[in-house]
Amino acid sequence: MEQKNFGFGCMRLPMQGGRVDYEEFCRMIDAFLADGFSYFDTAHGYLRGQSETALRDCLVSRIPREKYTITDKLTDSFFSSEEEVRPFFESQLKACGVEYFDYYLMHAQNRKNFQHFKACRAYEQALELKEEGKIRHFGISFHDTAEVLEQILTEYPQIEVVQIQLNYLDYDDPAIQSEQCYNVCRKYHKPVIVMEPVKGGNLARLPEEAARHLTALGGGSAASYAIRFAAGLEGVFMVLSGMSDLAQMEDNLSFMKEFQPLNEVEREAIRRVHDELRATKLIACTACRYCIAGCPKKISIPDLFSCMNSRAAYHDWNANFYYGVHTKTGGKASSCIGCGKCEAICPQHLPVRALLKQVAKEFEG
Repeated sequence: MEQKNFGFGCMRLPMQGGRVDYEEFCRMIDAFLADGFSYFDTAHGYLRGQSETALRDCLVSRIPREKYTITDKLTDSFFSSEEEVRPFFESQLKACGVEYFDYYLMHAQNRKNFQHFKACRAYEQALELKEEGKIRHFGISFHDTAEVLEQILTEYPQIEVVQIQLNYLDYDDPAIQSEQCYNVCRKYHKPVIVMEPVKGGNLARLPEEAARHLTALGGGSAASYAIRFAAGLEGVFMVLSGMSDLAQMEDNLSFMKEFQPLNEVEREAIRRVHDELRATKLIACTACRYCIAGCPKKISIPDLFSCMNSRAAYHDWNANFYYGVHTKTGGKASSCIGCGKCEAICPQHLPVRALLKQVAKEFEG
């Protein structure tokens, strides 16, 4: 099966009434496959388990297994001992309705949870599963410094692929270290899977001042330039896009099925967008929603940050209304007790507690 370099990230699927919209998801899958793409990325924590089962019901149950590739992940919050790793893996196979995963990644690796994975022999068990044919390829997804990535690749040279966050805004960000991590992957000859090429949709919904640089090019969505930036880098094996409706899917397919790297004029335009966005000082949240599960006050942190960004970037005073919507069933920004669980798990290394104080001042002051 030929593997094109554009993948369907299944963390932000179409939803209806709190459940995955199967009808829309099936339409998206069919359009994706029809244009020659086949790579699907999931994890057990995505959509509280619905991502895996939606793939089972909308993809696996309808399409022959050889027509697609599924990547799943082992997340540290779902095992506490060595004995729990294999049963959890088997439960993921069952949830997805498959007998093997094409790719299986140690999820969201960083300095701290790498030690947990080592203590539970998670890497070793994954490699055993590969020997048994239940995993075709073994890798990691990663959120930390280039130094930690190099340590992991040195200790486990069996790693075949590395998934990192990479987009034109984060590329030179000292907190995310996208470029440095990318260079480590190149040094160790590891194919790169790119996540967050559109930074959780932020690079698709640009403020007017920034968007004008791309509009002046005369064609292509803001998302298209972001995804093409990542896909054009040497050594990038796959670029994931988390698409939530058929319109997003069709836009992405329009420029990826006949992929062309950015030319120099387009590169200059995104450099200008980069500079504009840096000047706005928006909260760099990608809405991965990892922070919400552990919040004792059930604060919908990404949604509150989105309200803050809307006000800052778009001068959108409807943000007050949406702030009320997102705090109706969960905590307000001022409800934060400062436990720090959100910061410990945030892939963007955001000072969430301090930012929530700013949000509270803006919307509750």
